[in-house]
Amino acid sequence: MTVLRTTPEAEATGLTAKIYDDDLRSLGYVTTHTKTMAVNPEAYEAFEGLLGTITAGMDLRRYELITLAAATAIGSTHCRLAHGLKSLKAIPEPELLRIARDFRNAGLSPAEVAMMEYAEKLSANAAAMTKADGLRLREHGFSDREIMDITLVAAARNYLSRSLLALGVELDRPPTLSPELQDALLAPLETRHSQA
Repeated sequence: MTVLRTTPEAEATGLTAKIYDDDLRSLGYVTTHTKTMAVNPEAYEAFEGLLGTITAGMDLRRYELITLAAATAIGSTHCRLAHGLKSLKAIPEPELLRIARDFRNAGLSPAEVAMMEYAEKLSANAAAMTKADGLRLREHGFSDREIMDITLVAAARNYLSRSLLALGVELDRPPTLSPELQDALLAPLETRHSQA
């Protein structure tokens, strides 16, 4: 559990109250990671603004695939679960189950697999990235702007996921996620950590 003291919902005012209200409207409750990040509400709002700018021209499916790949490489159960839920707006649950278990063998297009592998590598070891990684995306038809946006989405996920991990934020299990999808989103991470 995080060492930070978060603002209880009943005591939230100003920007913190607005941030909490956004969660209430979209999810029906305020997540533990929102409460933690709202300890600095201005930074949280700036991050959300940056993410909105990056993804303005990106479809939700692409954004969620990049996010899931990055979160998996980082080891972020918080973001895997939160974005598993958000992904259901763009990806049917049977397909999402396959992606969560093994995106390379989930029936995705070669371009989507390449994009996810790029986000995975950036998140696992950015220092190992080379020009070849970007060129591979170009070979799959991504424009320079798309390559930049894929990179920025993965990098932004690193910012948030690593902050939550560093602060020891309590894991939130979205109540509307099916148990099967929760298990699929958590299993690769549990396996990876048990083998480490």
